Amino acid sequence: MSGHIEGRDGTDGGFRGYRDTAQVDMPMAPPRPTGPVADRLESRPAPVPEPRMQTEQPAPIAGVQLSEGLATVRTVERHLDEILAAVPQPDPIELAVLDAQGLLCAEEVVSQRALPAFDQAALDGYAARADDVLGASLEAPVELAVVGESIPGAAATSSIGPGLVLKVAAGAMLPAGADVVVPAVWTDQASVRVAVYAGPPAGSYVRRTGDDVAPGDPAVQVGTPIGPAQISLLAAVGRERVLVRPRPRIAVLCAGTELVDVGTAPAPGQLVDVNSYALAAAARDAGAEAYRSGILPSDQRRLTEVLESQLLRSDLVLIAGTFASGGFDMVQEALAELGEMRFRQVTMHPGPAQGFGRLGRDHIPVICIPGEPVAALVAFEVFVRPAIRLMLGKRQLFRRTVQAIAGQPLMSPLGYRQYLHGTVMRHPDGGYVVEPVGDGTEALLARMARANCLIVIDEDVTEVAAGGLVTVMPLLLGG
Repeated sequence: MSGHIEGRDGTDGGFRGYRDTAQVDMPMAPPRPTGPVADRLESRPAPVPEPRMQTEQPAPIAGVQLSEGLATVRTVERHLDEILAAVPQPDPIELAVLDAQGLLCAEEVVSQRALPAFDQAALDGYAARADDVLGASLEAPVELAVVGESIPGAAATSSIGPGLVLKVAAGAMLPAGADVVVPAVWTDQASVRVAVYAGPPAGSYVRRTGDDVAPGDPAVQVGTPIGPAQISLLAAVGRERVLVRPRPRIAVLCAGTELVDVGTAPAPGQLVDVNSYALAAAARDAGAEAYRSGILPSDQRRLTEVLESQLLRSDLVLIAGTFASGGFDMVQEALAELGEMRFRQVTMHPGPAQGFGRLGRDHIPVICIPGEPVAALVAFEVFVRPAIRLMLGKRQLFRRTVQAIAGQPLMSPLGYRQYLHGTVMRHPDGGYVVEPVGDGTEALLARMARANCLIVIDEDVTEVAAGGLVTVMPLLLGG
């Protein structure tokens, strides 16, 4: 079996993130191309049956030398499931309503008051009796006496009888006896005797007491994301604070004797620590409270102290680094002293070397990912971002995906799930078209910065022809 495909529906039977697809707002692609892509758009064949996914322990991959520390090979799904099963569920905390923005409500907020608290006008106009304005028209306007005015904040009660109206502003208290508000633009807006040119039916432009929320009604329910509308409602029912699922605290560290801080000019053989910045930003974008703890020290005692302190202050620790393939290095040894830490080969590219364990007194999850910057951000998307979303209590753990037409042939190593950075755009004829970024001559970081998606190619596929369908994961900020 060559693994070559002409196109497929792209729904993956394994990784759950592939199952959720939605229309994603993408820029428009250039004008309609010719050749395989155009042919593909005009006539899409029926979906090819799903190939069988590897769910058990796969055979060793040819050409990969596995050390004792990286002796276990497993699928992306199994490694992700282990992480998701171990991440904690932080206890709810009470925050001021503005500080709760973007979090999930952890309590059912029941209103103790009616909204609105009194009958009020929905817009500027004249409070009247529907019977008095019935049949009013431009040809036969109805004239009514204006007996006063009501403005927002005025607490004095008033009433009207037959043939009388009260001038009202939006939000003002409605006089007793009124059952309709005639919009000011439907009148001559006089202040003594007003001519009404159209009569709305009873109840029009009136907000009755409790129409919005009645006492005892739930205002905000458990699991509701708190945004501007929910904050408005919480304030209206008198809540200054609310119980929410907190942002998980994520410590981001980098391992490597070759690393220097961003303000230091690197000597030959040294590299600037970009991962602690990129991963902390990615964690914050996912909704976490991320701490960039920087480069791990090379002194063994200080290294252990730093790791122990991060375990005490964090809900999850993320470490990026190139870990020893022929045995434990200093960081691996320090981690092993704090609990069981397992390093494995995961059937993915880039960055198959992954590690996970629960360390310290409180068994804090520790995720180790590759130190190469492109592989680090790919591993974050695949393993860390879903864990953060789960800790936040989100129902949707994975980014939504779309099926896109490959604008050029794509190659992938057999046995690995390939993640390629690409640019996806809407095609003028509908659907999406995607191409990998760059031609291999640019710096990796520059290519990654221009990408707006990950192209995902399954383990048993080695080639996707131009015009074939591929799964695409748009990398939308906050998405």
